[in-house]
Amino acid sequence: MTALKCVPSLLTRAGTASALTLVAVGSTIVAPGLAADAEAASPAGRALQIAASKKGSPYKYGAEGPRRFDCSGLTLYSFKKAGKKLPRTAAQQYNKTKHISKGNRQRGDLVFFHSGRSVYHVGIYAGKGKIWHSPKPGTRVRLERIWTKSVWYGRVR
Repeated sequence: MTALKCVPSLLTRAGTASALTLVAVGSTIVAPGLAADAEAASPAGRALQIAASKKGSPYKYGAEGPRRFDCSGLTLYSFKKAGKKLPRTAAQQYNKTKHISKGNRQRGDLVFFHSGRSVYHVGIYAGKGKIWHSPKPGTRVRLERIWTKSVWYGRVR
């Protein structure tokens, strides 16, 4: 795509000044704020968007969507729609992922809550210390800050 062809979409996404700067300098420069589009192209980015689209869906034990979810049902559903296969439970999902450190976590990684060596909950990392998850009976899918340090991170391969 040439710089002139991308101006209309850049004007609405990056703002007039950013788009004109991009055109003046050349089309090989990445405009600020467009990284989310590249991220969304990855399976993890798509899974994160899918989970976010389920905001407000009620919790139901054992549910895998599309209208009700438990925690691992939400992650299973989101990644399945993004083209990745996960096992059913949070513990099985942890065992299937590439384990990563907190410092290496990225949006779209899975966040596993544990007590000792037992995984009991999972959500999808949304950035800035928050996850999309289906918490417990009587709640709905929501974005929430990670509330404990007893978490492990996993990347879906």
